[in-house]
Amino acid sequence: MQTIFLDRFCAVLRVLLGVLMGALAIPVAMQVVSRYTGISPSYLWTEELATFLFVWIVMIGSVVAVWDGTHFDVRITPDARRPFFRLLQNGVVHLSIMIFGALFLFYGIEYAEFGSNQRSVMMRANLAITHISVPIAGGLWMLLAGYRLFGEIAQFLGRKGSQI
Repeated sequence: MQTIFLDRFCAVLRVLLGVLMGALAIPVAMQVVSRYTGISPSYLWTEELATFLFVWIVMIGSVVAVWDGTHFDVRITPDARRPFFRLLQNGVVHLSIMIFGALFLFYGIEYAEFGSNQRSVMMRANLAITHISVPIAGGLWMLLAGYRLFGEIAQFLGRKGSQI
């Protein structure tokens, strides 16, 4: 049940990523046209908008990568063949993601509060728009990595991961 919900949640995030990528193409195209052709005036707000969109794309993409297991991890030992050592290897990765997620969540709240007191230069937008993505991503990393960790443990114990 939880797996179905999380799969659908990540599918919505993938659609949102596509929409944000399409939206990112607009200000970037405006920047290219204005800088290299001189046809249109130079818009400075497009750079800020592109930055805002890019920050959200990175954070949402990292959440999807944690769910899919496509995030990078550094293996200092060969892939384990025995189930216990495979659990240990994957468990260390999931725990590391959860620890970094907790750090992003904890310190990201203060970071978002700091951003809420500032405005962007050109668009005059509240910078909490981008700063709030840090604790949101951290919380979702913790949730999804924790779910994956419990799935690994359940699989090791001989149960199916969906019966958690």
